[in-house]
Amino acid sequence: MTNPLLDTSALPRFRDLAPEQALPAVRELIAENRRKLAALLEDAAISEFDALVIPLEEMSHRLSRVWSPVSHLQSVLGNTGWRDAFNDCLPLITEHVTEMGQNEALHDAFRRVAASLPATEPRARRMLVEHALRDFRLAGIGLPIDRKNEFREIRQQLAAAQARFDQNVLDATDAWHLHIEDRGRLAGLPGPVVERAAREASEYGLAGWRLALDMPTYQAVMTHAGDRSLRETFYRAWTTRASDQADDPSRDNAGTIEQVLALRHRLAGLTGFGNYAEYSLATKMAATPEEVTGFLRELAARTRPAAETELASLARLAGRQLEPWDLQYYLEKLKQDRYSVSDEVLRQYFPADTVKQGLFGLAGRLYGVTLAKRDDVETWHESVRYYEIRDEAGMVVGGFYTDLYARTGKRGGAWMDECIVRKNLNGDSVAPVGYLVCNFSPPDDQGVSLLTHNDVLTLFHEFGHMLHHLLTKVDYPSIAGINGVPWDAVELPSQFMENFAWHYEVIRESSAHRESGEPLPVELFERLQASRYSGAALSMLRQIEFALYDFTIHAAYDPEAGARTLEMLRAIRDEVGMIRHPGYNRFPMSFTHIFAGGYAAGYYSYKWAEVLAADAFSAFEEAGVFDPVTARRFRQEILEIGGSRDVMEAFVAFRGRKPKLDALLRYSGIGEAA
Repeated sequence: MTNPLLDTSALPRFRDLAPEQALPAVRELIAENRRKLAALLEDAAISEFDALVIPLEEMSHRLSRVWSPVSHLQSVLGNTGWRDAFNDCLPLITEHVTEMGQNEALHDAFRRVAASLPATEPRARRMLVEHALRDFRLAGIGLPIDRKNEFREIRQQLAAAQARFDQNVLDATDAWHLHIEDRGRLAGLPGPVVERAAREASEYGLAGWRLALDMPTYQAVMTHAGDRSLRETFYRAWTTRASDQADDPSRDNAGTIEQVLALRHRLAGLTGFGNYAEYSLATKMAATPEEVTGFLRELAARTRPAAETELASLARLAGRQLEPWDLQYYLEKLKQDRYSVSDEVLRQYFPADTVKQGLFGLAGRLYGVTLAKRDDVETWHESVRYYEIRDEAGMVVGGFYTDLYARTGKRGGAWMDECIVRKNLNGDSVAPVGYLVCNFSPPDDQGVSLLTHNDVLTLFHEFGHMLHHLLTKVDYPSIAGINGVPWDAVELPSQFMENFAWHYEVIRESSAHRESGEPLPVELFERLQASRYSGAALSMLRQIEFALYDFTIHAAYDPEAGARTLEMLRAIRDEVGMIRHPGYNRFPMSFTHIFAGGYAAGYYSYKWAEVLAADAFSAFEEAGVFDPVTARRFRQEILEIGGSRDVMEAFVAFRGRKPKLDALLRYSGIGEAA
């Protein structure tokens, strides 16, 4: 085997991987899969689950293992070669997936398998077949040949457009910087941010400071910069990325949004749906668009009184009408004035490595697992670490990479993704492996990265996704871990984990002052806890605004009128927004979650799943936050089942009833305003 990408005998050989290996590997594996599928379907009467499904699972699993490093590396390395490799391979992957979904003989075989399954068949096997038949419909299996070809062409164009959207945002973000020579303009910014800006200026041969537009710098400026014009400069740069209002409008995503929405609408229409919102819900818990918008509007109505109170308090503190670039700054001021809580003081207690170890200890306490770093595993960057997770008996359950710090060329935000999905078929068992990626402030001159408490919440959130991926007990890759889980429930384990970062016993083990080594003092934690609800209602409305915009722009799309991107956004902001945005704001042009990621007509999932997560966590509070019986039940009913069971059924099995909105409102500090 000469191509290391095709070596799936162990973890990816990152040191040996090169972009030029991607296309040959993908071509070879897809050709091999086609040959295997043709041989499999030679038996026109095949109807046994093991005879049909197991070979297909094996084929798909190997392809995902080869494709995973390619997709991952183009997101985390500033190497145009990997991006080109990804773009070259994407049409082949898209074509292959669509081709499988439109294979009539394969569809007929699955129908025969479904008809042959006895009532006593294990639930996971029945659910896998149900999902497969649903996905055939969503791939246009019943269409005439000309419509099938049209569907395939749409999928190709859509994949390319979404990739282009994402890459435009990354390039626009990396291209922007602000050179400052007046030290006074940096007043209020955390020391590590200023030090990093000075290092970058020196690297570019500049005097003073060079501020980039990565997430840690942007958040620091918006939260701490006393210079209001600096905050507005960053706000404008952030909200005009990849737009006609950017310094460089060549990456404007407006046309790409038009193309993406038009293609999605055509795809939905071909498969018998009225719009893409309806198409999207076919794989989610919510049944109808009205159910989604009704949920969001009810949540907005119950949140608004508290949000109005919060905004009035901030305006009084500022002594002026607030602009969008004032909100985070005065919210931080309010926390300091009212609760004597400062992000900069808190950061000193949250070195990234300490937070990680506390988080791993929490997982051990809840689920009986142990996590340990391995130094013999190849990675793609010197700051990346690899951890192995073992169960109570000491057996390896899986592993994951952590890539925690911002750098040029790395996609912004935080995410968990699959490197390897669990598989246990025909005696061949493969443990799951994942990527945990964040964009925290890079380590300072002493090699220490200090996190805000919001960063701590982010790390807990992504680790919740990771546990969902790693602790699955499902043997079939297509429904193991996060696979096959409705998109509006996939955030349940991640949102759930965030709640632990608001309990002192957890924070005590996850904190150590960078100088004294002392954990966060209980009195400081109590002030942090008291500040928990500051701005929570405004934040809730902001997320509802994003969710309503996403769902509406897909549900109400009219081919004759086009996307009406900014018009739609203004209408939603008029309905639920609390603050006016300037005319140059082009937020949609960098809304990668919905125009490039998997949240199209599904951004509401964050709030939907947050209801489930808050209600689930309330069970822990009732029984004791570390209650082993409750933790075992959560692991068995939620984390281990993957897509093998109806999520509402699973939630009821854990909680004893259907979820209620009350816990979310209470955890957001707005229950009384309901």
